[in-house]
Amino acid sequence: MGEDVGSGVVFATAGPSGHRRSWRSAPGPVGSRDPSRGSDTQERTGHMFTGIVEELGAVRSVDEVGDGRRVVVEATTVLDDVTLGASIAVNGCCLTVVEWADGWFAVDAVPETLDCTTVGGLSPGDPVNLERPLVVGGRFGGHVVQGHVDMVTEVLAVRELSDGSRRLSFRLPDELAGKVVEKGSVTLDGASLTVAAVDNDTFDVALIPHTLQVTTFGRRAPGDQVNVEADVLAHYVAGLLAAGRIPANEGSG
Repeated sequence: MGEDVGSGVVFATAGPSGHRRSWRSAPGPVGSRDPSRGSDTQERTGHMFTGIVEELGAVRSVDEVGDGRRVVVEATTVLDDVTLGASIAVNGCCLTVVEWADGWFAVDAVPETLDCTTVGGLSPGDPVNLERPLVVGGRFGGHVVQGHVDMVTEVLAVRELSDGSRRLSFRLPDELAGKVVEKGSVTLDGASLTVAAVDNDTFDVALIPHTLQVTTFGRRAPGDQVNVEADVLAHYVAGLLAAGRIPANEGSG
């Protein structure tokens, strides 16, 4: 589940420190920055991620706003070139920056996002994986990640291995059957991971010690909920098959 950028309406709100601030919710040109933060930086794609987590942030506060919520996240790296209206993937969910200052940024989550992702379960102190959109011309280290969470799945088992790595097993929802394949890519809580195995209604990933240290996966335990996004290519193939655009194999004769 992702969220749209603002409409450009000017409004004011109280920030986490209690002060009021006005701004336009529509983002500036891609790559622009607040004048107070210096010159422009590299141009970003806007809404495409690669699943390479840049920073492990922490939830500072969660406030109800009608049926939605405003989530304030403590961060450093992803704020280097932040602008109002910019996109940041929070545990794999593409959200829009509506306010920010040194050391934190705020995003609004609508009811649909709360219902379809783990954002609705975030509490102060929770760690979150953070990633900015891909920089144009930058390295493509993971795979195409849209930040549109398909659904939430569950950690079923965590196995410690002798080299310090871990193998995690997850429930494979029926809706994603055929879209999560062995040796293929899957996005879990915003991290691009390789599927190590698929067995009926479960799938596994193998995580090296570095990944465990710099993402939320070092804290994951059986019963935990995670956001899952299948490979976008798998979605397109499934869509073509459902529409009858890919003919069935009638044999080689």
